Amino acid sequence: MKAVIMAGGFGTRLRPLTCNTPKPMVPLMNKPMMAHIVALLKKHGLNDIIATLFYSPEAITGHFGDGSALGVKMQYVRADADYGTAGSVRNATKGMNERILIISGDVLTDFDLTAALRYHEARKAKATIVLTHAKNPLQFGVVITGEDGKITRFLEKPSWGEVFSDTINTGIYIIEPDILEMIPYRQDFDFSKDLFPLMLRQDLGLYGYTTDGYWRDIGNLNEYQDAHMDVLAGTVNVDLTGLQSGNAFIGEGTRIDLGTVQVSGRVIVGRNCTIGEGSKISNSIIGDNSVIGPGSIITNSVIWSDVVVGHNSEISSDVIGSKCSIGEKAVIAENVFIGDGCWIGRGARLSANIKLWPEKVVEEGAVLTRSLVWEDKWLRELFTDSRVTGLSNIEMNPEFGAKLGAAYGAFIGAGKTVVTCRDSDNVSRMMNRAILCGLVSAGVNTFDLRAISIPLLRHELSSGKEAGGIHVRRNPTDKNLTDIIFFDANGKDLPTSKTKSVERLFFGEDFARAPREKVGGISFPERTTEAYKEKFLSSLDIEAISKKKFKLVIDYSNGVASTIFPIILGSFDCQVVALNAHLDPRKLTRDKYEFDYSMKQLSHIVTSLKYDMGCLIDGGGERLFLVNENGDAFDSDRLLTVVTDMFLQTHKDVESVAVPITSSGEIDLLAERHKVKVVKTRNSHLAMMEAAANKKIRFIGGTKGGFIFTDFFFATDAMYSLAKLLEMMAHADKRLGEFDTEIPRLYLARRTVNCSWEHKGKVMRHIMADTDTMRRDLVDGVKVYLPEGTKGISVLMIPDKERPLFHVSAEARDQQSADRLALDYEKKVITWRDEP
Repeated sequence: MKAVIMAGGFGTRLRPLTCNTPKPMVPLMNKPMMAHIVALLKKHGLNDIIATLFYSPEAITGHFGDGSALGVKMQYVRADADYGTAGSVRNATKGMNERILIISGDVLTDFDLTAALRYHEARKAKATIVLTHAKNPLQFGVVITGEDGKITRFLEKPSWGEVFSDTINTGIYIIEPDILEMIPYRQDFDFSKDLFPLMLRQDLGLYGYTTDGYWRDIGNLNEYQDAHMDVLAGTVNVDLTGLQSGNAFIGEGTRIDLGTVQVSGRVIVGRNCTIGEGSKISNSIIGDNSVIGPGSIITNSVIWSDVVVGHNSEISSDVIGSKCSIGEKAVIAENVFIGDGCWIGRGARLSANIKLWPEKVVEEGAVLTRSLVWEDKWLRELFTDSRVTGLSNIEMNPEFGAKLGAAYGAFIGAGKTVVTCRDSDNVSRMMNRAILCGLVSAGVNTFDLRAISIPLLRHELSSGKEAGGIHVRRNPTDKNLTDIIFFDANGKDLPTSKTKSVERLFFGEDFARAPREKVGGISFPERTTEAYKEKFLSSLDIEAISKKKFKLVIDYSNGVASTIFPIILGSFDCQVVALNAHLDPRKLTRDKYEFDYSMKQLSHIVTSLKYDMGCLIDGGGERLFLVNENGDAFDSDRLLTVVTDMFLQTHKDVESVAVPITSSGEIDLLAERHKVKVVKTRNSHLAMMEAAANKKIRFIGGTKGGFIFTDFFFATDAMYSLAKLLEMMAHADKRLGEFDTEIPRLYLARRTVNCSWEHKGKVMRHIMADTDTMRRDLVDGVKVYLPEGTKGISVLMIPDKERPLFHVSAEARDQQSADRLALDYEKKVITWRDEP
């Protein structure tokens, strides 16, 4: 039996530490990461090892050689292209006819591999994935197993609503040779995305072995720091080198007087080091051949080899690369990462959260800081779906915008074109211009559409002429926040796979600037509105709308729709009372009180004038809120039900409609009445647009006032939605209130439970176990249909993707039953959350 170590990673998210060092060779406790994996394999009798290499292979082969120094046999296979995880293993094992164990070369673990192998053999498995529990499963593959250990569900890098368990894929696999033969040779093929889903579909004996040992994927700089602190705390079983003296492990040839040097916590000092008198070292690792000057203070830090630290310097919770020189009396604040060969002058001060690329020089006495001081949230993640949100002119400032624009530009590629636009807010204008600066610095050409709505931006992108788009707006619910929303080349929201790439470039800070002669340009297209209007009107029955001579009250929310929609309405022969129909950046955001007041105002005007309908279009022009002819305001859930019924009554040839999993069971009752299929999606605009790609689905409704009519476009557009409602009312000869009274009604109760990030996966695991025998949907969260025999009774439990909360929504035939059901499941979630 052989072991395969996957050691081809670039280590992009570990830069600047990996600028000169491949990720498997980054030191961990003064040994390369991969050395700990080799030691683990040897411990469990796996002495015949193949390493798959791609990036900087010489550094790995030069260190490990043939493996004899470590008591193992090492072989190496370098791929000439990126074949994916499974493809690279297939490339390395071609011609072999034996079982293999696969493990990554850049994790830290003390798993009992022998026990995993015994489990694999006992189950007669074709493939076994080693699993463990994780507090934050988002960045890993979530796995669900049956009682027999066979894997029943596998989801790679889920959103919070798809985290059905906290049991994750560790990337350690035991594979039989006939399964290896299923991997195409020298083709891009992935274990998680391709091989394992294929095995599940064909029921080929894919098992999961869950273990409670230590495992950490060292995927970013903070994980790297945490791995060291875990070793120092004794959380993971790793062999430490050096002579132990109290809590200190001292390498051979090191000069240190423990009578004058103050050591606290656990300290690892490499070989041939010199530690000066009066220095204080706490919970830190010092690399080989390093010098720590007298009186210096080193706390919670990792210092690589050949580093010189001058006297009376202070280093706290930092990582210092090889061959760096830190001058005397220098002060380096927390969370600083310094690449190889940097020189920090005497008395220099480095602010928190700084990264220095290799061979940078900081002059004596200099104060090195960022123009943007990152908050903790930026260190955790940048994007929520396709959106970046931050405090206006604090987190969202020109420096941040320029850097984000440059990172996105580097992702798009020099010479391509990006479309930008904004609302009328001054901070949005400022951020748009900052982003433009970053884009052109990366060599990207830009079309600035200035103040237009998101639907018009999508229409411009759908022409296929540009590589992507950006819209900047004031957050519609919090006036202190600014949103930057990214769009793909086809006008759809930028998918998670691409936002992660932009994120890596942003945090890695290694994106290239264009040479002077290739800096991008900025232009201002003029025909976007005209093209939009032509397509808008051509897809509607204008004659039918005009004959009804509708009377409308429209609140434009002081947004950009007020500059476009009045021109279109002129074709409909409607009588309109317009409110807030001018651009006013001060009024783009409405809190709940202001929104409720606006809806009451709509209701009052509609009933006073005896108009047909009142409409509120949000500032971005995407969402629609309605008041019927009786002055009754629709909540978003009921509005979705009404609009769905209107569409089904007026489009008899429809086969399917799509709605979010969070929508009311009223939709299912309507679908049964109209004999159509309901497709359930995740509760996001991107998921709605993905559903629009299905040609059989002509209507996709959202629970937040957004609707997609695919005969017109693949994204939500409040202006078109309103026009389409007028057309459907005209064709059916009914007003909104009449549709509403004909539709069955269910009652909803909602509860919110505080749940920290680290407990969400555990709660989801308990929900999955508790509902295992029940009918349920696992599209986004877990929606359970209770077996009372009465249609419409359900409970949805879903973790919040932005806040440490869990949402419980119950629906029933009466409000009392819904309240009781929500309370029961709220108690369950609390019990599962608090379980040790």
